[in-house]
Amino acid sequence: MGVRRVTAAKTATDSRLMSGADILVKSLVENGVERIFAYPGGTSMPMHQALTRYADRIRTILPRHEQGGCFAAQGYARSTGKPGVCMATSGPGATNLVTALADAKLDSIPIVAITGQVTRMAIGTDAFQETPIVEVCRGITKHHYLVTDIRDLPRILKEAFHIATTGRQGPVLVDLPKDVQLEQCIPNWDAPMDLPGYRAEPPRAKPEQIRQVAAAIKLAKRPVLYAGGGVISSGASAALRELVNKTNIPVTLTLMGLGAVPTEDRHCLDMLGMHGSVYSNWAVRDCDLLIAVGVRFDDRVTGKVSAFARHAKIVHIDIDPSEINKNKEAHIPIVSDVKFALEELNKVVEKNDEVDAWLEQCRVWKRDNPFRYDRNFDGILPQHAIDVLSDLTRNRDTIISVGVGQHQMWSAQFYKFHRPRTWLCSSGLGTMGFGLPAAMGAQSAYPNSLVIDIDGDGSFQMNIQELATCYCEKLPVKVMLLNNQHLGMVVQWEDRFFQKNRAHTYLGPITHAEARGKGQGQYAEERYPDFVTIAKGYGCGSASVRARTDLAPAIEEMINYDGPYVLDVEVPYVEHVLPMIPAGQTVDDMITE
Repeated sequence: MGVRRVTAAKTATDSRLMSGADILVKSLVENGVERIFAYPGGTSMPMHQALTRYADRIRTILPRHEQGGCFAAQGYARSTGKPGVCMATSGPGATNLVTALADAKLDSIPIVAITGQVTRMAIGTDAFQETPIVEVCRGITKHHYLVTDIRDLPRILKEAFHIATTGRQGPVLVDLPKDVQLEQCIPNWDAPMDLPGYRAEPPRAKPEQIRQVAAAIKLAKRPVLYAGGGVISSGASAALRELVNKTNIPVTLTLMGLGAVPTEDRHCLDMLGMHGSVYSNWAVRDCDLLIAVGVRFDDRVTGKVSAFARHAKIVHIDIDPSEINKNKEAHIPIVSDVKFALEELNKVVEKNDEVDAWLEQCRVWKRDNPFRYDRNFDGILPQHAIDVLSDLTRNRDTIISVGVGQHQMWSAQFYKFHRPRTWLCSSGLGTMGFGLPAAMGAQSAYPNSLVIDIDGDGSFQMNIQELATCYCEKLPVKVMLLNNQHLGMVVQWEDRFFQKNRAHTYLGPITHAEARGKGQGQYAEERYPDFVTIAKGYGCGSASVRARTDLAPAIEEMINYDGPYVLDVEVPYVEHVLPMIPAGQTVDDMITE
């Protein structure tokens, strides 16, 4: 196969020859890509030119920041289960992807990120907008490529999507020098993948392991299922629900696992961990069998690891062998695709009637210790706003995304989820600015769904520019902004552990009182910025609300608006997310008021 240089202006008119940029875009088509979130620049221009030639096959969405584009790709991937794709130019464009790629790595989200790179001859010379992005991303991607031969492109793209979507899913980076984009060759579309040592087939639990788990369930009197994001990513939600119904075992969910079992299911103990429910944490404390599926025993769940489920036999099922015994030793460790393991378990498991009394005990705890807030407060509490939103959208096809902070935890506590992939949340990395672009990506995948970003004013401002994308691309994302003028979660920790000293957590204009950390009353003294005017400037609908009686009508107006909309909800900044188990402590140290 010959390789030759062409100019950027020449298109691939020869039926046998294609430019590197055209090979790349055609490879995207061949791998099922329907949309890409791409921001152009000097070294990625040939790829963008090629995208225009395939506009009938791939929709290119222009974000207003590369980080927003990568988070939008995540929103697409999280809501559909398909790989999300984003593109950026070299140097600052590529480095703007870094945070979102790290986020995808920690949450096991399948992403293929494509970056332009300076020409091969210029690599290593500190050329204009040169960054060794493969080296930068080595520890935060599942795999990475620097393409130095145009003839490798079809194989590399095939491998990138294969790696991103198999096993424990994750982000893959493809870095493409500009001169490779401009070269031409006769592509070999049938080139086989070359992945020595990479196991494509998911591991499967052995029959004897399944029998061990079934035997443990038969003997247990106080079992608990602890389910996480691996259940959703493996498509195992239906199998989990079947197991729960067959055995009557109560189930608690991680932040990533919300939606795997409906919130209102009688077996559901809601979220576990630092800001999880009293009853889920008590159930894990007292259980004699903990069946952990698709989880990694994260520190925000376990607190003090040695005290977590200390009386329980532990079954741990996960597709990634590196997670087994990493944080918590398992008595029955099983490396397996979660869906396969649960489906096999459902074939042999038998119900233990003694579990009925345990489930009833958990339900009593749930009845007596619900998530609470002051329902007599004369303004709008953030928990109340989420509660009302949940009620008003319960019969709609709704997807919820969130930023990071108090509003994220309140959304997990008070919004009622009915099915998987309707909850988009930066869990492992906890990235502020995630909510709006993730909602944008989900809305592009589901144009007829109601997609709502529940956000805080700190998080929202980190990627507020994506309102322009929503307007220009006709993505009718709704933002319910819980605006307390503070970095609420940090304020909560200041209140609890730093004698209420305000250390740069107030987001409004500094007044003398605020500077000393002595804000007056429950609301910030001055409302800043004016989000209603900002949203209108981006072409979006917008309104503000403070009175409790106006909340439901304001939410209905937001929902029914034909286009993107920002509802600025004024809430007090003194509210705390409770319950709370302080970091590194145990359920016995739980703060409930």
